[in-house]
Amino acid sequence: MTFSNPGFDPQNVDTLKAELKQSGKNFKIIPDDENSDEFVNFYFVGMFEGKEAIYDAALYTLRLHHASEVYELAEHEAAKKFPNFKGINYEEDENGNMKPLSSEEEEIGWFITEIIMELEEEEAVKVQEFVDIDTNHDYGVGLDAALNVDEITEKVISKFVAEFNDDTLVLDDTLYAFQTEEDEI
Repeated sequence: MTFSNPGFDPQNVDTLKAELKQSGKNFKIIPDDENSDEFVNFYFVGMFEGKEAIYDAALYTLRLHHASEVYELAEHEAAKKFPNFKGINYEEDENGNMKPLSSEEEEIGWFITEIIMELEEEEAVKVQEFVDIDTNHDYGVGLDAALNVDEITEKVISKFVAEFNDDTLVLDDTLYAFQTEEDEI
């Protein structure tokens, strides 16, 4: 039997289950340059519509989710003010150094920064923990989730997978706003 979505193919599910059993973990981190202390992409096996399936999950901190929402809103405001705005592209020269931005890009960058600071100061954007399921994913079931934790560790991932699969996951519905932390010099 051919599966249009390989994440539902029992052979792929069994292969991942064997890998997980061998590793002693209930998830497998997908190697990705995007993975960080605040975001991790991983696979796990769970039930979907009465059958085992592979979940392609992205788990991130609520702080990162908030920053993303604020930036998206600031970009939207920049697009309204600057009709030519298509995003700021940072390029490197042959030595790996950042090329200077054009004066328009620099002006847009400052505008976006000011909007971000205003949105944060006014706490205009509030976020809460969530889990979103994407059933039209190209590999298994897509899952995006944000948790109010300082960082995404293996312990956090393992607890999330266990609670998700046991249907005991309780999300905090409190609305949060965050401030950008300034790096200390």
